[in-house]
Amino acid sequence: MYFSEQQRLSAVVKLFDKLFNKTYRTCLVGGAHEPMYEPATSANGLHRLFYRADYLSSALHEVSHWCIAGPERLLIRDFGYWYRPDGRSSLEQRKFEKVEIKPQALEWMFSIACGHRFSVSLDNLDGSDNNDCDAVQSFKHEIAMQCIDWCQLGKLPSRADQFIQELTATFAALDPYDADLYQSSLGC
Repeated sequence: MYFSEQQRLSAVVKLFDKLFNKTYRTCLVGGAHEPMYEPATSANGLHRLFYRADYLSSALHEVSHWCIAGPERLLIRDFGYWYRPDGRSSLEQRKFEKVEIKPQALEWMFSIACGHRFSVSLDNLDGSDNNDCDAVQSFKHEIAMQCIDWCQLGKLPSRADQFIQELTATFAALDPYDADLYQSSLGC
């Protein structure tokens, strides 16, 4: 069955809500100017995970950050992560990439599970490293290696595993636990 990007996005939001609205009091919300995680402001309120505009890739990426965040980080705005916008120096870019390996690996796995194209994001359009093919390839290699590691049974964070299982059942796309899908991207 064919799904448009908007149909996929709608299904992803519904699946997230089905899995995590009651158990983690968290909802996935689109239309944001910038992605953001806002913890609940009251004991009975919902935590809100905002993704940019109506982009499926943004929703999957934000869910990946949420799946990795531990209990303490789930109580902090934007999980307490460091972020510096476009124009990062080479050193700042390396720091960014180091903390982005796991979220981008999960995003890649989620993308495969729902039949969506994944692209590595350096998120530094004004930075000097964007045209450095070796730097981009090195970052992609680290992400692929993380995916391959997570393909081993029991290695994936539990919320991510739950989400992948639902995505795979809904979209009947490729198997995101097939390490060969990531292995093939390791070449030049």
